[in-house]
Amino acid sequence: MFDQTRRSFSMAALGLALSASFAVPASAADNIVIGVPAAQSGPVGVADHQDWTNGVMLAIEEINAAGGVMGRQLESKIVDLDMLTPEGNVAGIQALTEGGSHAILSAFTIIPQPAMDAAAPSGIPYLHGNTSSVNDNLFKGDPQKYRNIFQLDVPEVWYGSGFVKFLQDMTESGQWEPKNNKIHIVQGQISYTQLISQATQAAAAATNGEWEIAQITDIQFPVQDWAPVIRALQDTDAAAIMIDHWVAAELAAFAQQYVYDPVPGALVYLQYGPSQPEFLDLAQGAGEGMVWGTVYGVYADEMGTAFREKYRAKYPGTMGMVYTGGGYDAVYMMANAWEQVGNPDDFDAVGDAIRAMEYRGINGFYKFNPETNSGISYPNMTDDPEAGQAHLFFQVQDDEHRIIAPTPFAEVPFVAPPWW
Repeated sequence: MFDQTRRSFSMAALGLALSASFAVPASAADNIVIGVPAAQSGPVGVADHQDWTNGVMLAIEEINAAGGVMGRQLESKIVDLDMLTPEGNVAGIQALTEGGSHAILSAFTIIPQPAMDAAAPSGIPYLHGNTSSVNDNLFKGDPQKYRNIFQLDVPEVWYGSGFVKFLQDMTESGQWEPKNNKIHIVQGQISYTQLISQATQAAAAATNGEWEIAQITDIQFPVQDWAPVIRALQDTDAAAIMIDHWVAAELAAFAQQYVYDPVPGALVYLQYGPSQPEFLDLAQGAGEGMVWGTVYGVYADEMGTAFREKYRAKYPGTMGMVYTGGGYDAVYMMANAWEQVGNPDDFDAVGDAIRAMEYRGINGFYKFNPETNSGISYPNMTDDPEAGQAHLFFQVQDDEHRIIAPTPFAEVPFVAPPWW
């Protein structure tokens, strides 16, 4: 079987393990089908879904080259997903449940419940990176119905509380001396961003005055002009600015406007969106010094670095820092489960194997919380850096994304942004 221990291992060792695991003489068995619902057009999500698909295809290629799973080759079945409508989610998932898939691997859906409800009756293992409280709540409401649906990462609320912890850690470590204790939140209007904002407000209140929310500014997608928002940021003059919005192209537009009229001394945090390749491409240097985070990202340790090099060799250009590793990890986790069970058609047995799995991948350590069928976050939910997926904070330095926190996974220290 694949190595499922909590220890990090080199990619060379992983290759040897694969060769040993999958060099089983192939029979006349059919391929094992991995269904991938991926948005291929539309206003949002396409870059993330392409990152995920690339990671999936890279893992399938490696596993097949090493002999497959139990002598059977892996095969992808990719369907276009309209994730902005309930009907689109249902149609995409049903095309895979009715199309012979042995697993469904998805980056995310904007509207989680229709996709989950469409997948649940089939019992097919469905792994996704929705980063959504909705998924946790649905599972807790009916664990039997959603038993084989797994959220690889953690809910979005940890972005909020984790950001306040990041500010505290930056201050306590001496990397940053904030000019005041104010946080200005610029929030989008979808459930995802609203829940992050609420969690940030609650975490700030819990610091008993160490940090306080000075202002909340609402934005509506699509944002046509960031100038009014930037004027509001200047009026508040907060030490910490949180742009609680996830669309990379719009965050790049914000960065380009902000650098011409910035808030002196402010730390600017762009929640998640810069992870998508188009941010650096469109910002054209304006993102320099800005910080962003992800509760589910590609590490820069030995495994992560080897993966980045391999990924960039296959897919040249700017690399996404989240779903590339997520899609790759998901395929290897499924391969582990299929090897353990010995029958990819036994969906419940495979689901049980996933539920009990401990797996160290590119995006950290996977172990599912039995109460939610979702992941565990470090340092938000565990103090052990090898017992969860690290809430990574990146800073754009020399037009590249570099990890600055948490400490065990940091590549480089935080540096003063150009507008300071």
